[in-house]
This record gives sequence, structure tokens and C-alpha cells, in this order.
Amino acid sequence: MTQAPADRRRATIMDVAHAAQVSRQTVSNVVNKPHRVAPDTLERVQREIDRLGFRTNLAARSLSHRRANALGIELNALGARRLGNLVDQFLVELTIASRRGGAHLVPFAADNPDDPLPAYQDLLASQLVDAFILTDTRHDDPRPDWLRERGIPFVSFGRVWDDPSFSFWVDVDGHGGTVAAVEHLVEQGYGRIGFLGWPNDSPIGAARREGWRSATERAGRAHPELEGFAEQDIQAAAAAAGPLIDAIGRGGALVCASDTLATGAWAVLRDGSLVPGRDFGLVGFDDSDLAKSFGFTSLRQPLQAVAESVLEILDDARTGRALTTEGTLYQPNVIPRGSTDRRSTAPTPW
Repeated sequence: MTQAPADRRRATIMDVAHAAQVSRQTVSNVVNKPHRVAPDTLERVQREIDRLGFRTNLAARSLSHRRANALGIELNALGARRLGNLVDQFLVELTIASRRGGAHLVPFAADNPDDPLPAYQDLLASQLVDAFILTDTRHDDPRPDWLRERGIPFVSFGRVWDDPSFSFWVDVDGHGGTVAAVEHLVEQGYGRIGFLGWPNDSPIGAARREGWRSATERAGRAHPELEGFAEQDIQAAAAAAGPLIDAIGRGGALVCASDTLATGAWAVLRDGSLVPGRDFGLVGFDDSDLAKSFGFTSLRQPLQAVAESVLEILDDARTGRALTTEGTLYQPNVIPRGSTDRRSTAPTPW
């Protein structure tokens, strides 16, 4: 029997369907309900499953036997007691998409975000939900293992960082986003390009920083010393951005891990002698209200597509369709504004 090459990507259900010249639903039936498939078709599809190395897993089977109509989503996973701009937008898109898909959301918050599991247990005991959508995933996150041990279906917005084999996630490519930011700045003619990120990086922050590093290396503009760190706070970002902007100098640019950090850098430029865009380039991340209000270039996450993909995974489970063995990764888009326009002479809005 011919085996799939070890170095190829993991086969998906669509790969099997194409190779066997059948529908995705037929492949799902072969995996989950083989008695419904004609013997010759069953043999042909199973042969392609073996040849391509397509595999389902226990998590997919647990999803396929439950109805995911009521979806719990934790709103205070980071303990800020408020929604961040990104989660706010995601929740809106998720609410719109869930109505179209016949599901409904059950938002909740844990009393202690460092120990969220009792809140999940209470919600399950109340029988209000039969599946969960996780946000703000992180290393040492107790939720994924707890849910899997109990056979509770879930999908995450963000990878399950401690288990690379888990594939029921949808995420935005932070690495690819900062690569696109650097490429945009190079195209606009900026010189030295620095980076302002978070200290003690989360996996999200680390991916964004690594994108900056790899893109500046490829562009022949690697300056690893042009890197600063600040907490997610405008004043802290301004304090860190000042020396960094001085080191980069006129004609350079700064990529920031978030719009909050970029707003701090914007304040430094406003108070100094450099005009954003004309004298110094600036790019944020997330295209939040801050970026729109102050008119700086940022990276927009395709949250509508993310929300629809999250719900599609659960819908596949509800209808018995087999699930992909790979996570879904979307690319953010550069939204150009005055802070990367070399012709810009407009004053800041402050």
C-alpha cells in the first residue's frame, strides 16, 4: 500500500473527496456511518483514506455526536473585567453569524479568571450549553484539557498552544501580519524599521515580533537592537517608544504589536519634531477604534470570516460531517492611513 509522504501536510476531508471523486458528505459517511455507503464506494474511499493518511480523532468523534446549538463563551478570560476591542468585534460577528446558523450564544464570566473551571462546570450542570468557544488561549491554559477529558465539544479562537496536534481552532496569522507591515513600510520608502512589543511575550506577541524580525532580515534591514517593550498601556508605550524612535531616526518607521502601543508612539511623534507619515512611519495591529480615530495605519483581522469558520466547525459536528485535521489560519490586512503616507502633512487629531 502506498503511504503518503511523511513531509507533506496532513490530508483533509476535501483531499480524500477529490481523490475518490465523491462528495465531502460521502467521505464523512465512510468515516462515521459506513453502513450507509455502497460497498464499491466504501472500498474506493477507504483506499484513498489509507493512501493519503487522512485521520480523524477522538475530539472529532465527540463533536459529531452532540448538537452544538447553545454555545458558551467566556467574556473575562484575561481578568480585565471588560471586553477588549478585538473580543468586542469578534463577539458581534459571532452573534450575527450564529443567528444565521441556528445557534445561540450564552456569554458568561468566571469569578476568578485564574481558576475559570468552576464557571464552566456550573454552566454545564445547568444544561444551558452543550459546547464552548474559547478566546484568549494561552500557555498553561487549563480549559482545553478539562473540556477534552469530559468529552465536551469546543472550538477556540486562537491555537491551543500546549497541544500542536489539536486542530479545532481558527486564528489570525500574527507573524504574517507583521511581515505584511514591514513590506508595506519598505514599499513606502522608509529606512530603518523597529518594533515595539510586549514584555514577557505571550505566544501572540512572540509571533508578531518574529514576523518583524524575519521580514526585516529578508529586506536587508535587520536591526535587532531597534526593539522595545511596554505593557499594554498608552503611557507605558510612550515611555518605551521615545528612545526607540530616537534610535531609529528620521525616515525610519516602527511596527507595533498593538494599536495601544502604536498610540503611545503616536503621542511621542506628536510631541516631537517628526510628522507621522512624512518623517516617520507607524503601523499598529488590530485596526481598533484608536487606529481609526488617530489615523494611523494598522492591521485588520478578518473577524467575520473567523466567526463563520468557528461556527462552521461546530455545524459540521452537529450534522455528522467529518472535520478537518488542520486548524484554520487567516491573514490580516494592512489598512493604510496617514502614518505611512510620505506625503502626509496633516496635524495629529490631538
